[in-house]
Amino acid sequence: MRNNHEIDYRIFGEEMQCVEIELDPQETVVAEPGGFMYSDHAVQMETLFGDGSTNSGGFLGKLMGAGKRLLTGESLFMTAFTHTGSGKGRVAFASPYPGKIITVDLQKIGNKFICQKDSFLCAAKGVSIGIEFQRKLGTGFFGGEGFIMQKLEGDGLAFIHAGGHIIERTLAPGEVLKIDTGCIVGYTKEVDFDIQFIGGIKNTLFGGEGFFYATLRGPGKVYLQSLPISRLASRIISYSPQMGSRKEEGSILGSLGNLLDGDGR
Repeated sequence: MRNNHEIDYRIFGEEMQCVEIELDPQETVVAEPGGFMYSDHAVQMETLFGDGSTNSGGFLGKLMGAGKRLLTGESLFMTAFTHTGSGKGRVAFASPYPGKIITVDLQKIGNKFICQKDSFLCAAKGVSIGIEFQRKLGTGFFGGEGFIMQKLEGDGLAFIHAGGHIIERTLAPGEVLKIDTGCIVGYTKEVDFDIQFIGGIKNTLFGGEGFFYATLRGPGKVYLQSLPISRLASRIISYSPQMGSRKEEGSILGSLGNLLDGDGR
């Protein structure tokens, strides 16, 4: 028996996926603002202060929940979609960039899942969305994207999105996986997260991968993404004529680059 609302779902698409949630009367799903795609007429939207969990502890609990969301860079509010009619009601949410939607059943993984701060899409009402600080000092200073993570707690279904192709790994006890911090989508609570120095002068100065990488130590399940949104954004910026490294105005190299690109204005 779940304490959180029990919801059914279907995931559509390949590279630009969406998830359609099927609701019974008075069932509710909560989502980040901006993820809504469509709903049936009987599904009503309500803006909630905080994370929308059912055990928020009154106004003070809601205030603390909203403050935690603010620390992760998310909105103070969430949106709740409740089926107010009879029969079945449907509401759908879409990924904000190319990638996959991952279904996480919190009841089956110890009621807690840790994920990147921008990966949460929606969840059954009652799931708590908070923050997970990395406890180790080195991780805090050098963890980058992995320093502040979101934690999803409860016993309901949650949906997270990730960029590019998704790899699911089950780590054995003591097994270590080295990974770029931006490529981590999420992991179960048993996994130990740390930061390790790459080492070597040539690797550090010319490797192009930064000074540190993340280590994930088992046991536990890990989800990885091939295209972090930060990497996608940096590539788009590099190809922008106004913001890229190629200077168009007053630059001989810029003019030559435009000529080679076929842009010979």
